[in-house]
Amino acid sequence: MGLVLYNTRAREKQPFVPVDENRVTLYVCGPTVYNLAHIGNARPVVVFDTLFRLLQTQFDEVVYARNITDIDDKIITAAKERGEGIDSVTQEFTQKYREDTAQLNALTPTLEPHATENIGPMLALIQALIDKDHAYESADHVLFAVDSMADYGQLSGRSLDDMLAGARVEVAEYKRHPGDFVLWKPSRDDEPGWDSPWGRGRPGWHLECSAMIREHLGPTIDIHGGGRDLIFPHHENELAQSCCAYGDDFVRYWLHNAYVDMDGEKMSKSLGNVRTIRELLGSYQGEVLRFALLSAHYRSPLNFSADLLDQAEQALTSFYNTLRGVQHIALDVEVPLAEEPFYQALCDDLNTPLAISELHALARDLNKAQEDEKPRLKARLLAAGNLLGVLDQDPIDWLQGVENSEDESLSAEAIDALVLERTTAKAERDYARADEIREALTSQGIVLEDGPDGTLWRRG
Repeated sequence: MGLVLYNTRAREKQPFVPVDENRVTLYVCGPTVYNLAHIGNARPVVVFDTLFRLLQTQFDEVVYARNITDIDDKIITAAKERGEGIDSVTQEFTQKYREDTAQLNALTPTLEPHATENIGPMLALIQALIDKDHAYESADHVLFAVDSMADYGQLSGRSLDDMLAGARVEVAEYKRHPGDFVLWKPSRDDEPGWDSPWGRGRPGWHLECSAMIREHLGPTIDIHGGGRDLIFPHHENELAQSCCAYGDDFVRYWLHNAYVDMDGEKMSKSLGNVRTIRELLGSYQGEVLRFALLSAHYRSPLNFSADLLDQAEQALTSFYNTLRGVQHIALDVEVPLAEEPFYQALCDDLNTPLAISELHALARDLNKAQEDEKPRLKARLLAAGNLLGVLDQDPIDWLQGVENSEDESLSAEAIDALVLERTTAKAERDYARADEIREALTSQGIVLEDGPDGTLWRRG
Protein backbone atom coordinates (compact mmCIF):
# COMPACT_ATOMS: atom_id res chain seq x y z
CA MET A 1 0.00 0.00 0.00
CA GLY A 2 1.58 3.28 -1.12
CA LEU A 3 1.63 6.30 1.17
CA VAL A 4 -0.30 9.41 0.15
CA LEU A 5 0.17 12.73 1.97
CA TYR A 6 -1.44 16.16 1.71
CA ASN A 7 1.24 18.61 0.62
CA THR A 8 0.47 22.12 1.88
CA ARG A 9 2.59 23.69 -0.84
CA ALA A 10 0.84 21.77 -3.64
CA ARG A 11 -2.57 22.03 -1.93
CA GLU A 12 -3.42 18.43 -2.75
CA LYS A 13 -2.77 14.86 -1.69
CA GLN A 14 0.21 13.35 -3.47
CA PRO A 15 1.86 9.92 -3.56
CA PHE A 16 4.88 9.99 -1.28
CA VAL A 17 8.15 9.45 -3.16
CA PRO A 18 11.31 10.21 -1.13
CA VAL A 19 14.56 11.50 -2.59
CA ASP A 20 16.26 8.23 -1.58
CA GLU A 21 14.09 5.11 -1.73
CA ASN A 22 16.03 3.62 1.20
CA ARG A 23 16.26 6.68 3.47
CA VAL A 24 13.52 9.10 4.45
CA THR A 25 14.16 12.44 6.15
CA LEU A 26 11.53 14.05 8.38
CA TYR A 27 11.92 17.35 10.23
CA VAL A 28 9.35 18.71 12.69
CA CYS A 29 9.51 22.03 14.49
CA GLY A 30 10.03 21.39 18.18
CA PRO A 31 9.58 23.48 21.33
CA THR A 32 10.91 26.83 22.40
CA VAL A 33 11.97 25.80 25.88
CA TYR A 34 10.89 28.55 28.26
CA ASN A 35 7.72 27.00 29.69
CA LEU A 36 5.75 23.76 29.90
CA ALA A 37 4.30 22.43 26.65
CA HIS A 38 0.50 22.69 26.34
CA ILE A 39 -1.88 20.20 24.76
CA GLY A 40 -1.83 22.12 21.48
CA ASN A 41 1.93 21.54 21.34
CA ALA A 42 1.24 17.84 21.88
CA ARG A 43 -0.78 17.43 18.69
CA PRO A 44 2.18 17.64 16.25
CA VAL A 45 4.19 15.42 18.61
CA VAL A 46 1.57 12.67 18.39
CA VAL A 47 0.71 13.19 14.71
CA PHE A 48 4.28 13.08 13.45
CA ASP A 49 5.21 10.27 15.82
CA THR A 50 2.44 8.25 14.15
CA LEU A 51 3.86 9.18 10.74
CA PHE A 52 7.34 8.18 11.97
CA ARG A 53 5.99 4.76 12.98
CA LEU A 54 4.25 4.35 9.63
CA LEU A 55 7.31 5.34 7.60
CA GLN A 56 9.40 2.77 9.47
CA THR A 57 7.18 0.01 8.11
CA GLN A 58 7.98 1.02 4.52
CA PHE A 59 11.57 2.25 4.45
CA ASP A 60 14.89 0.85 5.64
CA GLU A 61 15.94 4.08 7.37
CA VAL A 62 13.86 6.97 8.64
CA VAL A 63 15.74 9.95 10.08
CA TYR A 64 13.41 12.02 12.23
CA ALA A 65 14.72 15.34 13.52
CA ARG A 66 12.86 17.55 16.00
CA ASN A 67 14.71 20.66 17.05
CA ILE A 68 15.05 22.43 20.37
CA THR A 69 14.92 26.22 20.20
CA ASP A 70 17.06 27.21 23.18
CA ILE A 71 17.72 30.83 22.25
CA ASP A 72 14.77 33.20 21.90
CA ASP A 73 13.49 36.47 23.33
CA LYS A 74 10.84 34.57 25.33
CA ILE A 75 13.57 32.50 26.96
CA ILE A 76 15.57 35.60 27.83
CA THR A 77 12.47 37.19 29.39
CA ALA A 78 11.62 34.04 31.36
CA ALA A 79 15.17 33.78 32.71
CA LYS A 80 15.10 37.39 33.88
CA GLU A 81 11.71 36.96 35.55
CA ARG A 82 12.95 33.86 37.38
CA GLY A 83 16.30 35.40 38.25
CA GLU A 84 18.10 32.45 36.65
CA GLY A 85 20.57 31.89 33.87
CA ILE A 86 19.43 31.07 30.34
CA ASP A 87 20.93 27.58 30.52
CA SER A 88 19.05 26.80 33.72
CA VAL A 89 15.71 27.65 32.10
CA THR A 90 16.35 25.84 28.82
CA GLN A 91 17.72 22.69 30.46
CA GLU A 92 14.78 22.47 32.87
CA PHE A 93 12.09 22.82 30.22
CA THR A 94 13.89 20.67 27.66
CA GLN A 95 13.93 17.85 30.19
CA LYS A 96 10.28 18.40 31.14
CA TYR A 97 9.30 18.43 27.47
CA ARG A 98 11.05 15.10 26.94
CA GLU A 99 9.36 13.63 30.02
CA ASP A 100 5.90 14.84 29.00
CA THR A 101 6.13 13.68 25.38
CA ALA A 102 7.44 10.29 26.50
CA GLN A 103 4.23 9.91 28.52
CA LEU A 104 2.35 10.30 25.23
CA ASN A 105 4.10 7.15 23.95
CA ALA A 106 6.08 9.27 21.50
CA LEU A 107 9.23 7.59 20.22
CA THR A 108 12.51 9.42 20.69
CA PRO A 109 13.44 11.30 17.48
CA THR A 110 16.57 10.21 15.66
CA LEU A 111 18.08 13.67 16.06
CA GLU A 112 17.38 16.57 18.40
CA PRO A 113 19.47 19.52 17.17
CA HIS A 114 19.75 22.51 19.50
CA ALA A 115 19.82 26.02 18.06
CA THR A 116 22.72 27.16 20.25
CA GLU A 117 24.85 24.28 18.95
CA ASN A 118 24.36 25.29 15.31
CA ILE A 119 25.36 28.95 15.15
CA GLY A 120 28.06 28.23 12.55
CA PRO A 121 25.62 26.90 9.93
CA MET A 122 23.33 29.85 10.63
CA LEU A 123 26.12 32.34 9.95
CA ALA A 124 26.93 30.51 6.71
CA LEU A 125 23.31 30.75 5.59
CA ILE A 126 23.19 34.48 6.30
CA GLN A 127 26.37 35.06 4.31
CA ALA A 128 25.01 33.07 1.36
CA LEU A 129 21.88 35.25 1.34
CA ILE A 130 23.93 38.46 1.50
CA ASP A 131 26.19 37.27 -1.34
CA LYS A 132 23.11 36.65 -3.53
CA ASP A 133 21.50 40.02 -2.67
CA HIS A 134 18.62 38.46 -0.74
CA ALA A 135 19.71 39.97 2.60
CA TYR A 136 21.14 43.25 3.81
CA GLU A 137 22.67 44.87 6.89
CA SER A 138 20.88 47.71 8.63
CA ALA A 139 21.29 49.21 12.12
CA ASP A 140 23.29 46.22 13.42
CA HIS A 141 20.66 43.80 12.05
CA VAL A 142 20.73 41.52 9.05
CA LEU A 143 17.37 41.17 7.32
CA PHE A 144 15.93 39.07 4.51
CA ALA A 145 14.54 41.20 1.67
CA VAL A 146 11.14 39.66 0.90
CA ASP A 147 10.73 41.57 -2.37
CA SER A 148 13.94 39.97 -3.68
CA MET A 149 12.04 36.67 -4.09
CA ALA A 150 9.55 36.77 -6.93
CA ASP A 151 7.28 34.03 -5.56
CA TYR A 152 7.47 34.85 -1.85
CA GLY A 153 4.21 33.58 -0.34
CA GLN A 154 3.96 30.37 -2.33
CA LEU A 155 3.54 28.16 0.75
CA SER A 156 0.67 30.08 2.31
CA GLY A 157 -0.79 30.95 -1.08
CA ARG A 158 -1.18 34.62 -0.34
CA SER A 159 0.33 37.76 -1.80
CA LEU A 160 2.82 39.72 0.26
CA ASP A 161 0.30 42.53 0.80
CA ASP A 162 -2.34 40.07 2.02
CA MET A 163 0.10 38.40 4.38
CA LEU A 164 1.19 41.68 5.88
CA ALA A 165 -2.40 42.84 6.34
CA GLY A 166 -3.23 39.76 8.43
CA ALA A 167 -0.01 39.45 10.40
CA ARG A 168 1.65 41.15 13.30
CA VAL A 169 4.71 42.54 11.55
CA GLU A 170 7.20 44.72 13.35
CA VAL A 171 7.52 47.96 11.40
CA ALA A 172 11.00 49.29 12.10
CA GLU A 173 12.89 52.15 10.50
CA TYR A 174 15.79 49.88 9.65
CA LYS A 175 13.60 47.72 7.36
CA ARG A 176 13.47 48.46 3.64
CA HIS A 177 10.09 46.70 3.41
CA PRO A 178 7.67 46.10 6.33
CA GLY A 179 7.71 42.36 5.59
CA ASP A 180 11.48 41.95 5.77
CA PHE A 181 12.37 39.57 8.58
CA VAL A 182 15.34 39.38 10.91
CA LEU A 183 18.13 36.90 10.27
CA TRP A 184 20.52 38.32 12.89
CA LYS A 185 19.88 40.80 15.69
CA PRO A 186 22.25 42.57 18.09
CA SER A 187 22.56 41.39 21.71
CA ARG A 188 23.06 43.64 24.71
CA ASP A 189 25.84 42.87 27.15
CA ASP A 190 23.40 41.15 29.53
CA GLU A 191 21.94 38.98 26.77
CA PRO A 192 23.39 35.82 25.18
CA GLY A 193 25.22 36.48 21.94
CA TRP A 194 27.79 35.21 19.49
CA ASP A 195 30.45 36.95 17.44
CA SER A 196 29.65 37.40 13.76
CA PRO A 197 30.77 39.50 10.77
CA TRP A 198 27.84 41.79 11.61
CA GLY A 199 28.60 42.22 15.28
CA ARG A 200 27.81 40.34 18.46
CA GLY A 201 24.27 39.07 18.34
CA ARG A 202 21.92 36.12 18.02
CA PRO A 203 19.89 34.47 15.23
CA GLY A 204 16.34 35.20 14.21
CA TRP A 205 13.85 32.41 14.87
CA HIS A 206 13.11 31.63 11.20
CA LEU A 207 16.79 31.16 10.41
CA GLU A 208 17.37 28.34 12.89
CA CYS A 209 15.40 25.53 11.28
CA SER A 210 16.66 26.21 7.77
CA ALA A 211 20.27 26.03 8.93
CA MET A 212 19.78 22.93 11.09
CA ILE A 213 17.92 21.07 8.34
CA ARG A 214 20.78 21.59 5.90
CA GLU A 215 23.43 20.80 8.51
CA HIS A 216 21.88 17.57 9.83
CA LEU A 217 19.65 16.21 7.06
CA GLY A 218 21.03 17.60 3.81
CA PRO A 219 20.10 20.18 1.16
CA THR A 220 16.74 18.52 0.39
CA ILE A 221 14.48 16.79 2.89
CA ASP A 222 11.41 14.69 2.23
CA ILE A 223 8.95 15.97 4.85
CA HIS A 224 8.75 19.13 6.96
CA GLY A 225 5.99 19.14 9.56
CA GLY A 226 4.49 21.39 12.17
CA GLY A 227 1.33 23.11 13.32
CA ARG A 228 -0.85 25.09 10.94
CA ASP A 229 0.06 28.27 12.79
CA LEU A 230 3.62 27.90 11.47
CA ILE A 231 2.71 28.12 7.77
CA PHE A 232 3.07 31.90 7.93
CA PRO A 233 5.39 33.42 8.78
CA HIS A 234 7.75 30.71 10.08
CA HIS A 235 7.65 28.09 7.33
CA GLU A 236 7.09 30.66 4.62
CA ASN A 237 10.30 32.36 5.72
CA GLU A 238 12.18 29.08 6.06
CA LEU A 239 11.26 28.25 2.49
CA ALA A 240 12.26 31.71 1.26
CA GLN A 241 15.68 31.86 2.87
CA SER A 242 16.63 28.26 2.07
CA CYS A 243 15.54 28.44 -1.57
CA CYS A 244 17.19 31.82 -2.12
CA ALA A 245 20.46 30.72 -0.54
CA TYR A 246 20.83 27.19 -1.85
CA GLY A 247 18.23 26.45 -4.54
CA ASP A 248 14.56 25.61 -4.94
CA ASP A 249 14.54 21.94 -3.90
CA PHE A 250 14.39 22.42 -0.10
CA VAL A 251 11.36 20.41 1.12
CA ARG A 252 9.38 17.94 -0.99
CA TYR A 253 6.29 17.62 1.23
CA TRP A 254 5.02 20.19 3.74
CA LEU A 255 2.58 18.77 6.34
CA HIS A 256 0.62 20.82 8.86
CA ASN A 257 -1.78 19.79 11.60
CA ALA A 258 -4.80 21.91 12.51
CA TYR A 259 -5.47 23.68 15.79
CA VAL A 260 -6.63 22.30 19.11
CA ASP A 261 -9.57 24.15 20.68
CA MET A 262 -10.56 23.84 24.33
CA ASP A 263 -14.29 23.23 24.77
CA GLY A 264 -15.04 24.95 21.48
CA GLU A 265 -12.80 27.97 22.05
CA LYS A 266 -9.35 28.56 20.64
CA MET A 267 -6.74 28.09 23.37
CA SER A 268 -5.27 31.37 24.57
CA LYS A 269 -3.67 32.72 27.70
CA SER A 270 -6.11 35.63 27.70
CA LEU A 271 -9.05 33.21 27.94
CA GLY A 272 -7.28 31.21 30.62
CA ASN A 273 -8.04 27.92 28.85
CA VAL A 274 -4.51 26.76 28.10
CA ARG A 275 -3.91 23.28 29.54
CA THR A 276 -0.40 21.89 29.77
CA ILE A 277 0.41 18.27 29.05
CA ARG A 278 1.75 17.91 32.57
CA GLU A 279 -1.44 19.28 34.11
CA LEU A 280 -3.61 16.84 32.14
CA LEU A 281 -1.32 13.94 33.02
CA GLY A 282 -2.37 14.52 36.62
CA SER A 283 -5.85 13.28 35.71
CA TYR A 284 -5.37 11.01 32.70
CA GLN A 285 -2.77 8.56 31.49
CA GLY A 286 -0.67 9.76 28.57
CA GLU A 287 -2.14 7.04 26.37
CA VAL A 288 -5.57 8.62 26.87
CA LEU A 289 -4.28 12.02 25.76
CA ARG A 290 -2.66 10.43 22.71
CA PHE A 291 -5.80 8.53 21.73
CA ALA A 292 -7.89 11.70 22.09
CA LEU A 293 -5.46 13.66 19.91
CA LEU A 294 -5.68 11.00 17.19
CA SER A 295 -9.49 10.86 17.27
CA ALA A 296 -9.82 13.57 14.61
CA HIS A 297 -7.96 13.78 11.30
CA TYR A 298 -4.76 15.76 11.77
CA ARG A 299 -5.83 18.39 9.22
CA SER A 300 -9.16 18.97 10.99
CA PRO A 301 -9.59 21.16 14.10
CA LEU A 302 -9.88 19.16 17.31
CA ASN A 303 -12.23 20.19 20.10
CA PHE A 304 -10.41 19.06 23.23
CA SER A 305 -12.64 18.56 26.24
CA ALA A 306 -13.20 16.45 29.34
CA ASP A 307 -15.87 14.54 27.42
CA LEU A 308 -13.38 13.69 24.68
CA LEU A 309 -10.85 12.47 27.25
CA ASP A 310 -13.46 10.38 29.06
CA GLN A 311 -14.52 8.80 25.77
CA ALA A 312 -10.90 8.03 24.92
CA GLU A 313 -10.34 6.45 28.33
CA GLN A 314 -13.49 4.34 28.00
CA ALA A 315 -12.47 3.16 24.52
CA LEU A 316 -8.99 2.16 25.69
CA THR A 317 -10.41 0.39 28.72
CA SER A 318 -12.69 -1.58 26.41
CA PHE A 319 -9.74 -2.58 24.22
CA TYR A 320 -7.67 -3.63 27.23
CA ASN A 321 -10.59 -5.61 28.60
CA THR A 322 -10.74 -7.49 25.30
CA LEU A 323 -6.99 -8.12 25.42
CA ARG A 324 -7.19 -9.37 28.99
CA GLY A 325 -9.53 -12.10 27.78
CA VAL A 326 -6.86 -13.39 25.38
CA GLN A 327 -3.77 -12.92 27.53
CA HIS A 328 -3.25 -16.68 27.51
CA ILE A 329 -2.84 -16.70 23.73
CA ALA A 330 0.78 -16.52 22.56
CA LEU A 331 1.63 -14.20 19.69
CA ASP A 332 3.26 -16.17 16.89
CA VAL A 333 1.25 -14.78 13.98
CA GLU A 334 2.71 -12.47 11.33
CA VAL A 335 0.43 -9.65 10.20
CA PRO A 336 0.75 -8.63 6.51
CA LEU A 337 0.22 -4.91 7.06
CA ALA A 338 -0.52 -3.98 3.46
CA GLU A 339 -3.68 -6.11 3.59
CA GLU A 340 -5.01 -4.50 6.76
CA PRO A 341 -7.79 -1.86 6.56
CA PHE A 342 -6.25 0.06 9.49
CA TYR A 343 -2.94 0.24 7.64
CA GLN A 344 -4.60 1.37 4.43
CA ALA A 345 -6.38 4.09 6.40
CA LEU A 346 -3.10 5.42 7.78
CA CYS A 347 -1.48 5.28 4.35
CA ASP A 348 -4.24 7.59 3.11
CA ASP A 349 -2.87 10.81 4.59
CA LEU A 350 -2.85 9.49 8.17
CA ASN A 351 -6.58 8.90 8.46
CA THR A 352 -6.46 8.07 12.16
CA PRO A 353 -10.25 8.28 12.77
CA LEU A 354 -10.78 5.53 10.19
CA ALA A 355 -7.89 3.52 11.64
CA ILE A 356 -9.47 3.81 15.09
CA SER A 357 -12.81 2.60 13.74
CA GLU A 358 -10.97 -0.45 12.37
CA LEU A 359 -9.48 -0.94 15.84
CA HIS A 360 -13.01 -1.14 17.26
CA ALA A 361 -14.04 -3.60 14.54
CA LEU A 362 -11.09 -5.88 15.34
CA ALA A 363 -11.94 -5.81 19.05
CA ARG A 364 -15.57 -6.72 18.32
CA ASP A 365 -14.46 -9.60 16.10
CA LEU A 366 -12.03 -10.81 18.75
CA ASN A 367 -14.73 -10.80 21.42
CA LYS A 368 -16.98 -13.00 19.25
CA ALA A 369 -14.30 -15.22 17.69
CA GLN A 370 -13.87 -18.95 18.02
CA GLU A 371 -10.72 -20.04 19.89
CA ASP A 372 -8.80 -20.93 16.72
CA GLU A 373 -9.49 -17.48 15.23
CA LYS A 374 -8.28 -15.53 18.25
CA PRO A 375 -4.47 -15.64 17.74
CA ARG A 376 -4.65 -13.87 14.37
CA LEU A 377 -7.22 -11.32 15.54
CA LYS A 378 -5.19 -10.54 18.65
CA ALA A 379 -2.07 -10.04 16.52
CA ARG A 380 -3.95 -7.73 14.17
CA LEU A 381 -5.38 -5.68 17.04
CA LEU A 382 -1.95 -5.23 18.62
CA ALA A 383 -0.37 -4.38 15.26
CA ALA A 384 -2.95 -1.64 14.77
CA GLY A 385 -2.37 -0.40 18.30
CA ASN A 386 1.40 -0.32 17.76
CA LEU A 387 1.09 1.94 14.71
CA LEU A 388 -1.21 4.28 16.63
CA GLY A 389 1.06 4.18 19.68
CA VAL A 390 -1.48 2.57 22.03
CA LEU A 391 -2.30 -0.80 23.66
CA ASP A 392 1.29 -1.53 24.69
CA GLN A 393 0.56 -1.95 28.41
CA ASP A 394 -0.25 -5.11 30.29
CA PRO A 395 -4.08 -5.32 30.26
CA ILE A 396 -4.29 -6.06 33.99
CA ASP A 397 -2.07 -3.08 34.79
CA TRP A 398 -4.29 -0.83 32.68
CA LEU A 399 -7.61 -2.11 33.99
CA GLN A 400 -6.50 -1.90 37.59
CA GLY A 401 -4.65 1.35 37.18
CA VAL A 402 -7.16 3.69 35.56
CA GLU A 403 -7.96 5.97 38.45
CA ASN A 404 -8.32 9.71 38.75
CA SER A 405 -5.56 11.08 40.95
CA GLU A 406 -7.87 13.94 42.00
CA ASP A 407 -10.61 11.73 43.42
CA GLU A 408 -10.72 9.33 46.35
CA SER A 409 -10.50 6.08 44.38
CA LEU A 410 -9.31 3.02 46.24
CA SER A 411 -5.70 2.11 45.55
CA ALA A 412 -4.88 -1.15 43.78
CA GLU A 413 -3.35 -2.45 47.02
CA ALA A 414 -6.54 -1.74 48.98
CA ILE A 415 -8.68 -3.44 46.34
CA ASP A 416 -6.40 -6.49 46.29
CA ALA A 417 -6.74 -6.78 50.06
CA LEU A 418 -10.55 -6.64 49.90
CA VAL A 419 -10.67 -9.19 47.09
CA LEU A 420 -8.49 -11.53 49.16
CA GLU A 421 -10.72 -10.98 52.21
CA ARG A 422 -13.79 -11.78 50.08
CA THR A 423 -12.16 -14.97 48.77
CA THR A 424 -11.39 -16.03 52.35
CA ALA A 425 -14.94 -15.23 53.48
CA LYS A 426 -16.38 -17.36 50.67
CA ALA A 427 -14.06 -20.24 51.59
CA GLU A 428 -15.30 -19.99 55.18
CA ARG A 429 -18.93 -19.80 53.95
CA ASP A 430 -19.30 -16.29 55.31
CA TYR A 431 -21.38 -15.24 52.30
CA ALA A 432 -22.81 -12.20 54.04
CA ARG A 433 -19.34 -10.72 54.42
CA ALA A 434 -18.44 -11.69 50.83
CA ASP A 435 -21.53 -9.91 49.51
CA GLU A 436 -20.81 -6.91 51.70
CA ILE A 437 -17.33 -6.58 50.21
CA ARG A 438 -18.65 -6.93 46.64
CA GLU A 439 -21.24 -4.22 47.28
CA ALA A 440 -18.64 -1.93 48.83
CA LEU A 441 -16.34 -2.35 45.83
CA THR A 442 -19.20 -1.91 43.36
CA SER A 443 -20.07 1.40 45.01
CA GLN A 444 -16.47 2.49 44.32
CA GLY A 445 -16.78 1.57 40.64
CA ILE A 446 -14.85 -1.70 40.97
CA VAL A 447 -16.12 -4.62 38.89
CA LEU A 448 -15.40 -8.16 40.16
CA GLU A 449 -15.29 -11.10 37.78
CA ASP A 450 -15.18 -14.55 39.34
CA GLY A 451 -13.61 -17.29 37.24
CA PRO A 452 -11.92 -20.70 37.47
CA ASP A 453 -8.60 -19.01 38.19
CA GLY A 454 -9.96 -16.78 40.95
CA THR A 455 -11.39 -13.28 41.03
CA LEU A 456 -10.22 -10.55 38.68
CA TRP A 457 -11.14 -6.91 39.18
CA ARG A 458 -11.17 -3.82 37.05
CA ARG A 459 -12.24 -0.26 37.40
CA GLY A 460 -15.61 0.36 35.80
